[in-house]
Amino acid sequence: MKNTLLILLILVFCASKNKETEVRLFLIGDSTMANKLPQDAPETGWGQVFPHYFDEKVAIQNYAVNGRSSKSFRTLGHWEKVVNQLEKDDWVFIQFGHNDSKKDDTTRYADARTDYKQNLIRYVQEIQAKGAKALLITPVMRRKFDEKGQFVDQHGQYPNVVKEVAKQFNIPVLDLHKKSQKVIEQHGVEGSKKIFMNFAGGIYPKFPENKEDNTHFSPYGAKLMASLVAEGIAELKLDFAKNLKKTAFAGKYEYELPKIYVSDFKKDTFNIVKFGAKPDGMTLNTKAIQNTIDECAKNGGGTVLIPAGLWLTGAVSFKSNINLHLQKGAILQFSDNFDDFPLLQTNWEGLEAIRCHSPIYGINLENIAITGQGIIDGAGDAWRPVKKSKLSEPQWKKLLASGGVLNENKDTWYPSEKSFKGSKANKPGVMSAGYTMQNTNEIKDFLRPNMLNFTKCKNILLEGVTFQNSPAWCLHLLMSEHITLRNITVRNPWYAQNGDGVDLESCQYFSVENCIFDVGDDGICIKSGRDEEGRKRAIPTAYGIIKNNTVYHGHGGFVIGSEMSGGVHNLFVSNCNFLGTDVGLRFKTARGRGGIVEKIYIADINMTDIRGEAILFDMYYMGKDPVALFGDQAETPSMEFQPLNEGTPQFRDFYIQNVVCRGAEKGIFVRGLPEMNVKNILIENSVLKAKQGFVCLEGENITLKNVSLFPEENTIMQMQDSKNITLDNITYRENADLLLKINGERSKNIRLLNTDSSKAKKEIDLGSKVSKSVFVKN
Repeated sequence: MKNTLLILLILVFCASKNKETEVRLFLIGDSTMANKLPQDAPETGWGQVFPHYFDEKVAIQNYAVNGRSSKSFRTLGHWEKVVNQLEKDDWVFIQFGHNDSKKDDTTRYADARTDYKQNLIRYVQEIQAKGAKALLITPVMRRKFDEKGQFVDQHGQYPNVVKEVAKQFNIPVLDLHKKSQKVIEQHGVEGSKKIFMNFAGGIYPKFPENKEDNTHFSPYGAKLMASLVAEGIAELKLDFAKNLKKTAFAGKYEYELPKIYVSDFKKDTFNIVKFGAKPDGMTLNTKAIQNTIDECAKNGGGTVLIPAGLWLTGAVSFKSNINLHLQKGAILQFSDNFDDFPLLQTNWEGLEAIRCHSPIYGINLENIAITGQGIIDGAGDAWRPVKKSKLSEPQWKKLLASGGVLNENKDTWYPSEKSFKGSKANKPGVMSAGYTMQNTNEIKDFLRPNMLNFTKCKNILLEGVTFQNSPAWCLHLLMSEHITLRNITVRNPWYAQNGDGVDLESCQYFSVENCIFDVGDDGICIKSGRDEEGRKRAIPTAYGIIKNNTVYHGHGGFVIGSEMSGGVHNLFVSNCNFLGTDVGLRFKTARGRGGIVEKIYIADINMTDIRGEAILFDMYYMGKDPVALFGDQAETPSMEFQPLNEGTPQFRDFYIQNVVCRGAEKGIFVRGLPEMNVKNILIENSVLKAKQGFVCLEGENITLKNVSLFPEENTIMQMQDSKNITLDNITYRENADLLLKINGERSKNIRLLNTDSSKAKKEIDLGSKVSKSVFVKN
């Protein structure tokens, strides 16, 4: 009786397991595929990462073992463990070759044309005898370049033999050999080192000495290789490709998202106290902190420790392989003395310019970090001009009592005469306007620095720290790559002019995750250079992941532009909250910028109390606040055609879904150019409560699908000079006066689908220049 009950329980367990698991995959191969132990860090096999790219209905068992060949995997008994488990319709991935080529090891060596081929054939036959299926994978490339920088293939005939066996048995083959070569070459001679195990000694316990291993993967390399295998499965259209893990983004899979490299650092720690720093809030510790950084760098890098306490300092210059770590309770307070920040040649709003030295500055560096739980304060109040309209009367009086200079109208305060003089200058500090190190000094105080500026740097980590009170932009990452911002807080007063949170300009491969922004200008801002200089630079901002962030006050929550002349593409934004920002999703440009912004994916955005537009596409950005203040009137520019040229910007291919907004001036506002409409925008599954619903001027191929609009005004949607607009399943409040208003002689093909127009008193109002044929209803 007990045995019968036990059998029944096992059968029930197996049935439930099979119900949850549709596909079983077995991986057999060598160390490039194998799982690693924690003490092996950072070595990672691609098979270790691979399950991340599938849903829960795929069970992946990794039997790959370090050092095995197609011969030794069988002779040492590993294959027996796999084949005994195989059932009908299971899959086995086979990848050998690295160790088969080792002629000096008879236990592993298998000649490509003889033993290796026969071993593969035998594996395939035994798999098929069980009713299972085989996928052959060519060996993954090692990293090797010749003295001219040309890639060297070290695999001889092994990849071709894999393909021959696959053809013989009419089974799928995944050419990871070819795919991995392409990725390694794209990274280049130096950049490809981070795919493999190349790092200094003393970073990981297992490797006290320098490591140079161009066969085995770093965690970053393993992710790249695993994603190539997932990509191959999709291309081969294997039956379990349907189980590849989807993302929140329209039509995108997990394996397609950008991969970002994150550095680790040596454990050596250099305490600024040992170099003479004092936490008394009075001693200027610039020299002590800089000496600590320099000494740490001289010793191969490590951690520069800022202990708990108040540490006053001037500008510091970063070095490669440095992690500046602020302990809990540490305040790194930058000086309010402008003399502590000398002039240097840098970049301002996309143009080559002379500015004051950033409090934290680095150029052409690798492997840099600022981590911990402390606070970095930029003394921004000492630098910033302030408009009277942005302060209360007591605040304004207190500011005047601190000194400074007022403008002629007595409505703007400047911290000094030099600052006020700079406000009257033409393009102050911009080198193309004639500024040099010599003639710039007379307006020096006006040239506020960005608090943190890393230019042309690789492998940047900012984690845990609070950055606040910046003179201009808070965090400026320029022409840099592989950037990780996580769990940081960025704070500026709401009135902080140019008080952006983070500006990623001409950067590639970056992540902004679990961060909080409460600032005076744009929160998370994407740029790529301005006008002709930006187009000549030609470095787009691309391959970014922005998720799980909150933006409180600011001109925009997530922003692209207006300096986007080098282009922007392949950004993925999800699970962000915008509370009290002027605009939620803000995309801005203007004639003269040029550049293409495309392939932007946005999902799961929540907004409340948005003072302007929840979703804004504006190609007439004029540098004004998006919200009129104290009676200012925002005039709509006349929309006249101008010739297309290299300065004509483009917004196209945006995919926006699952946006909820409770309270805004406009739900969705699209304003393109007559000569270049905003194109190919999909907004779906969203709910927007605002004063106005959907306003579209000069839009093309715009689709709203499953969108609920609840405007206070009695017109739900307005179109002007727009074409190929699809409004599918639009819901709105009862008894609205007008569902859809269409103006402009250039309006064409505006379709209303699956929408109950009887809830509105009037379905459509066509302007005097609009033909009835423009409107199509299902």
